[in-house]
Amino acid sequence: MPDRLSSPPPAQSSLPSAGSSPGETPSGTQSSSEPELSRSLSNRHIQLLAIGGAIGTGLFMGSGKTISVAGPSVIFVYMIIGFMLFFVMRAMGELLLSNLKYKSFSDFSADLLGPWAGFFTGWTYWFCWVVTGIADVVAISHYVTFWWADAPLWIPALACILVLLALNLPSVKAFGEAEFWFALIKILAIVTLIVVGLVMIFTRFESGDNDVAGFDNLWAHGGLFPTGPMGFVAGFQIAVFAFVGIELVGTAAAETKDPEKNLPRAINSIPLRIMLFYVGALVVLISVVPWNEFSADESPFVGMFALAGLGAAAAVVNFVVLTSAASSANSGIYSTSRMVFGLAHDGDAPKAFGRLSRRKVPQNALFFSCTFLLAGVVLLYAGESVSAAFTLVTTISALCFMFVWSIILISYLVYRKRRPQLHAASKFPMPGGVVMVYVVLAFFAFILWALTTQTDTLQALLVTPVWFILLGVAYSVLRRTPVHQARVAAHHDDVARERAALTAGQQ
Repeated sequence: MPDRLSSPPPAQSSLPSAGSSPGETPSGTQSSSEPELSRSLSNRHIQLLAIGGAIGTGLFMGSGKTISVAGPSVIFVYMIIGFMLFFVMRAMGELLLSNLKYKSFSDFSADLLGPWAGFFTGWTYWFCWVVTGIADVVAISHYVTFWWADAPLWIPALACILVLLALNLPSVKAFGEAEFWFALIKILAIVTLIVVGLVMIFTRFESGDNDVAGFDNLWAHGGLFPTGPMGFVAGFQIAVFAFVGIELVGTAAAETKDPEKNLPRAINSIPLRIMLFYVGALVVLISVVPWNEFSADESPFVGMFALAGLGAAAAVVNFVVLTSAASSANSGIYSTSRMVFGLAHDGDAPKAFGRLSRRKVPQNALFFSCTFLLAGVVLLYAGESVSAAFTLVTTISALCFMFVWSIILISYLVYRKRRPQLHAASKFPMPGGVVMVYVVLAFFAFILWALTTQTDTLQALLVTPVWFILLGVAYSVLRRTPVHQARVAAHHDDVARERAALTAGQQ
């Protein structure tokens, strides 16, 4: 990469380096002996982390409801969402690589849009993953009943939280290894399902309900759009949640070895993953078992083998679904702790969360995030069903993730306007540029409208603004502090300086 990456732009003078300790001053001098974040995640780790983030509980558990409301058109739903989010990831990649001092998208949003953006983005992303973690805890408790039907739901929920905490405390490399194997299990499971499904299709396998496996099942039961246009629209509601975590590589930027090489590799492989793991798996599922025989409350992955009379295989797939939920929760605990750690650096969170253990892990931030996952235990005993609870929390999570994705895109627009020289020199430019930013933002507006078409998702849509009201109140208090006022003043000075430099360059 060019030399421009070796030092931050003027606006970044107050940003600590990627891996600096909480005691580091803006000038870069070390004021404490706190250890630094370690770049311990190799290409192997970051690739599997990206896959693990892209293949989540939403695919394994949520796709059952998506198939039941949209039918075979769910294939196009996942393709469209994946296509749009690829451009979000490319925008994020270009921004992160424009300055290696950025630890995450919270950093570049604060730098480009102002300290308020860093505060809202960082805490909303933390909230996103806490809610997602709660959804995963709910899912795990549900799937454990496959083997232990009479077990109290709170036992597997609490056990899950304690195990994941234990996986994250030792070191970032320990997290990377755990996520590597979690993701590998998911990949092997999906590939196996596709291979077994194709064998069943070509051998015209007949299930107990006299359903014959074949690609004609994709259109033989009401066509590709059997539930009509509104059914297709409804499919976007839960499907969006399947993609949360796709931006996870952005939170690992500060702990990634050779980010200039490994981040682009991870981001560019997203389309292939979507085609294979999402589209390929769903095509096989609906070809083996007609779409109208899947239950909204069950995983279609488990249901395919169960309906085919392969009970033992269904048990294996159920274990994989369980592993997927654990992987998602594991990623959530990791990302929330790093985000809170970064917020503490900027004075947007208590200083205690900016401290690292001897093993270079933000353990205070870890304990803080895990405490909130206990809400999942409470949620298990609230509402009418596990499915209803899952829909509520996943919709709230999807809404907050769309806010974060939108901030990434808006930051990109400001970056293009304020720092055209960095964009011109970028070795990883976003394809489609400004035009695609507006296309994706319009798509997010469509998703918001889609969420209003169903009662259960509309409830979540009405509840979500409460979070932003609470953030607004917190920020109104924070902005009055001398530290924050100094950050705002420095941001305004940097913007003015960059504008003056651009004007001078144009003359």
